[in-house]
Amino acid sequence: MSFRHHCAAAAAALLCTAAQAQGSQPVRIGLIVDQSSVYSAVTGKGSITGAQMAIEEHGGKVLGRTIELLNFDHQSKADSAASKAREWYDNGVDAIHEASGSAAALAVLNVAKEKNKVLVMSGPASDRITGDMCAPTVAHWAYNSHALANTVGKAAAERFGKNWFFIAADYSGGQDVVKATTQAIATVGGKVIGEAKHPLNASDFSSAVVQAQSSKADVVGLANFGNDLVNSIKAAREFGIKPDGKQKLASLLMYLTDVHSLGLKTAQGMLLSEAFYWDMNDETRAFAKKFFSRMNAMPNMSQMGVYSSVKHYLKAIEAAGTTDAGAVMAKMRELPVNDTFVKNGKLRTDGMMVHDMYLFQVKTPAESKYPWDYYKVMGSVPADKAFVPLGESTCSLVKRN
Repeated sequence: MSFRHHCAAAAAALLCTAAQAQGSQPVRIGLIVDQSSVYSAVTGKGSITGAQMAIEEHGGKVLGRTIELLNFDHQSKADSAASKAREWYDNGVDAIHEASGSAAALAVLNVAKEKNKVLVMSGPASDRITGDMCAPTVAHWAYNSHALANTVGKAAAERFGKNWFFIAADYSGGQDVVKATTQAIATVGGKVIGEAKHPLNASDFSSAVVQAQSSKADVVGLANFGNDLVNSIKAAREFGIKPDGKQKLASLLMYLTDVHSLGLKTAQGMLLSEAFYWDMNDETRAFAKKFFSRMNAMPNMSQMGVYSSVKHYLKAIEAAGTTDAGAVMAKMRELPVNDTFVKNGKLRTDGMMVHDMYLFQVKTPAESKYPWDYYKVMGSVPADKAFVPLGESTCSLVKRN
């Protein structure tokens, strides 16, 4: 055998050995979620359960390889989230399918861009994920600030009043929601007359509520999330902003789990937007029943988003025949998203998975007929109206004419 043929044979053997080694390794998916702090109820163990159910539905294997699910509690600490993402990517984790909370999400996003690894998120609100910080291997799945503003923001301005005061979380997620909602309500004649900011995991909302009342605004827009949202609503009710009063509360990101925590007596009448509700049809009810048997709670939009993104990712791996990030993301964009979470969803060039959004109103205690019967469907906003048009995206991946 010539030296050239010997080298070629040796190289082929090495490639074969490498392929066999990869084939014996599990496909590893990680979730970086808050399991013990401000976002624990809206993502946390519910998001882990959603991912587990997606893996089980896929049969527990992909391309003949077992699927391993990892999770990490970042406790709403961005540096901790980024450190774990780096460790996971460096040690063979193929994809991360959640980094809840905008601060943690943006920190993890920077790591995913550096490593050219798959990152898909359903918990954070920040529009920057598919805007100036977009990347070829990063996707935003369940919603974003723009979609919330164009659904519940516009509706509340039209139904409740034009003058708004914001109680907002003083970090990226809250800032993005305020910005998007300010723009959205302006299109229907609304304007912002004041704002009170608070830190993450605030302990006292009395000052912010008093400022909101003193402003005489028609609508107090709540641009905060998780436990902060729940506690600000409780404070507002205690200080006299009642469901039947002149001044109205509008949450820009309120989950089913938040309503459950508050109770219908406190949450009744509030408008909110989610991409999913467990009681929409037979398919959603059947899935929710299985989820409830594990969590003793119904799934919300972000938890269902994780289920959907993992399910679609595994489908894309099968179609691509590889776990290579670029090839898999190409298939994720090519294939329509059809599952219990959404129908006819589409992953765009900028990384936003676009789909219809729904406007809900929280029922009164008298209107609720059975456990977790919390929402009235007030309408829907189609994908092309809910999300920023691709031609207006600030993502550098979008081709310009």
